[in-house]
Amino acid sequence: MSEDKNKQIPIEDGADEAEEVKAEEAEEKAEGEAAGEAEKEDEAKKAEEEAKKAEEAESERYMRLMAEFQNFKRRVAREKSDIHAYANEKIVGELLPVLDNFERALDTEGGDLEAYAKGMQLIFEQLKKALENAGLEEIKAMDETFDPNVHNAVMTENLEDKEDGTVTKVLQKGYKLKDKVIRPSMVAVNKK
Repeated sequence: MSEDKNKQIPIEDGADEAEEVKAEEAEEKAEGEAAGEAEKEDEAKKAEEEAKKAEEAESERYMRLMAEFQNFKRRVAREKSDIHAYANEKIVGELLPVLDNFERALDTEGGDLEAYAKGMQLIFEQLKKALENAGLEEIKAMDETFDPNVHNAVMTENLEDKEDGTVTKVLQKGYKLKDKVIRPSMVAVNKK
């Protein structure tokens, strides 16, 4: 009988134990999942905080860049304004001695017309040289082929000794400033 007691296990107790084990396993699994979800939430919060910090850093970088750009724009505008305001400073500086010589010539008294004419010629040469130093160049026109880019034909002539389309007279000289036509030459052109 004592052996029978040991051998007999109530079926109901075994089923209850199995259910308890399953319940405990399910509970542990649920606790593990809850812990995993908590870890995931912590990781998500950390990632969100890092993203927020990165966004703030980018925003601050953007604001600094915008401020630097605004300062650059103001500086360039000021420099451009100064360039326009003082662009003629060099040429005016070169023309001041010419102005002084004109004043001296006008202040001279006396009837020596030849000396006066020679003085005017020297002042003219000084003025011409100052303008050439600034980049002014006379457009060659006489006996050149007519070029509408640099010549302005205001009349025609019919000369037998000149080719058709050749400039025969220069009525007003033309000038270029560093390859840009400032004033075209006013010319007469041969037309047969």
